[in-house]
Amino acid sequence: MCAIIYTDIDRDGTGKGINMEATIELADAVTIPVIASGGAHSLDDIRAVKAAEPYGVSGMIIGKAFYEGTIDPLEALKTAI
Repeated sequence: MCAIIYTDIDRDGTGKGINMEATIELADAVTIPVIASGGAHSLDDIRAVKAAEPYGVSGMIIGKAFYEGTIDPLEALKTAI
């Protein structure tokens, strides 16, 4: 499977939340899945990405939020499925 990873570099590592508006805009413009990245901070970000699935957003990357403990990996998995 092919996908585009969209990283908002202005939010990457900031914990300000995923830029859902831009991610959905990209996903709506292409025919392959888009993976959101940059700014994840809480389970609300996971919920927002899940809600965007109908637009073609198929997942997200969580990095610093795991490292800093603002998102628990087990809770992230429960929220994502």
